[in-house]
Amino acid sequence: MINALRPWLRLIFHRRNRLLIGAFLILLTLLAGIALLALSGWFITKTALVGLLIAMGVQATIELYLPGSAIRLFAVSRTVFRYLERIYNHETVLRLLADIRVTLFKHLALVPRSQRSPMTGAQWLSRLLTDVDALDTLYLRLLAPTALAALVSVGVIILAAAVFSVQTGVLVAACLGLSFVVATGAVYMGTHSLAQTQSERQDTLRSQLVQHIEGYAELTAAGRARNHSALLMQQAEQLTSEQCSIEARAGWHLAGSSLLINLAVVVALWMGFSLYQQQMLSGPVLVLLPIALLGLGEVYGVLPDAFSRLGGTVAAARRLNRDTAESAEHGDVTLAKTTGLATPENGDFAVAVDDLQLRHGDSQPLLARPLSIKLKPGEWLGFTGRSGSGKSSLADALSGLINPSGGSVNSLPVAYLTQQTYLFDDTLSMNLKMANPEASDADLWQVLDLVEMGDRFGGEPAQLDTWLGSGGNFLSGGEARRIALARVLLSPATVFVLDEPFTGVDKALRDRICCRLEQRLAGRTVISLAHSVDALAGGTATIAL
Repeated sequence: MINALRPWLRLIFHRRNRLLIGAFLILLTLLAGIALLALSGWFITKTALVGLLIAMGVQATIELYLPGSAIRLFAVSRTVFRYLERIYNHETVLRLLADIRVTLFKHLALVPRSQRSPMTGAQWLSRLLTDVDALDTLYLRLLAPTALAALVSVGVIILAAAVFSVQTGVLVAACLGLSFVVATGAVYMGTHSLAQTQSERQDTLRSQLVQHIEGYAELTAAGRARNHSALLMQQAEQLTSEQCSIEARAGWHLAGSSLLINLAVVVALWMGFSLYQQQMLSGPVLVLLPIALLGLGEVYGVLPDAFSRLGGTVAAARRLNRDTAESAEHGDVTLAKTTGLATPENGDFAVAVDDLQLRHGDSQPLLARPLSIKLKPGEWLGFTGRSGSGKSSLADALSGLINPSGGSVNSLPVAYLTQQTYLFDDTLSMNLKMANPEASDADLWQVLDLVEMGDRFGGEPAQLDTWLGSGGNFLSGGEARRIALARVLLSPATVFVLDEPFTGVDKALRDRICCRLEQRLAGRTVISLAHSVDALAGGTATIAL
């Protein structure tokens, strides 16, 4: 369990100061609640005894203002501390969520696409949403309540030993210790296997549900939609049944933990009466400890539910660790390694391809004839071919996104413009800086002018902060393609692979951009791929696939 959670716990504890402040606010809230109960019990008992004495004709007095003010102080402070704790810890959880997601995406970016591709989009959706959400509550749901429950319990035990007797403290410690174990470790031992199974089943069901929605038209056309829906419903019912079993087990452990706390209350009362008879305690003080123990019910009450979910959290952590194992092993790597390519042994070459063979499957024919090329820095090469001739597969292999079926590809760091145009629902500046986060505004305007988009956004009120919309839907196809090209040109890479760089761009504009490209990429190696020679980014040599 610890091994699976260790990298994520290490990440969470990077914000140690915020965690300590948040835990301190929770502690103040709990102590204020327990103090309110204990002092209220003492005050009620005190006033009752004074009232009885006065009724019996015995002169007695009681201080009303100080304990009354203290009760009001604890009542108000409990509310204030609870409010501050919720606000502060909510912000902490959001920051932890951002840390986890950023770290996860950094790790995934280091894993070659060939290692990520076996997983479906539905599975990645589950990783990036459900599994991450299972980790971001580790602190607030599990770590802080468990640590504070142990701390408050120790404080109450010390109070029992100091105010009552050491024997009372030992007996209370035994009851609370058993209650703590029942609410934490026993819950985990009783539910972790079922929780992990449920987590895996939930992940599978979510993937199947997404696939069902995506393929609903085909299922309907084949007359299988009803049967497939019934199968999903059956799996969902089984998942619900497992969830009910987990919650039932957590409920029984909560009942057992509460029973042990109540047993501690009975023990405190029993020992208190004995001390009262020996005139070692007053009546109001006698009720102080039992009522304080009753206040622990709030502290222990959240633990069984948290530990019943721990098995699912561990399963989620293992899946994320498995899917980012490649990056976790290597840590920070160079751009050349992030592409899955090795650096050419001969430093005179920027790209060295030896007997490269590509096919879609082991039993499928080669997409093109075996290829061997060597390019020096500053050389340009173009590939042409009809649709289906293997241009995009070749570009993926040259960029290290897929492993070749045979041969080898060695290259210096690569910047790759894919055939599909990918823009994000963000500003123009953020879309461009994905290729080079350190780029200045002047750098951005320079590449925008190169692709003749400077005037387009220079006239916008927000300019570089103009929002592009989901998938760049605020732009035309040609404009989106030029933005994607501008983003690649910001990269500091040595080798550029451009797959259909001018899709949706007319010939006159394409020719003007090509002239500027030769100046921008002078001294760097460029490989472009297109259907025809006039759609290439330039170059002195061309190979037909």
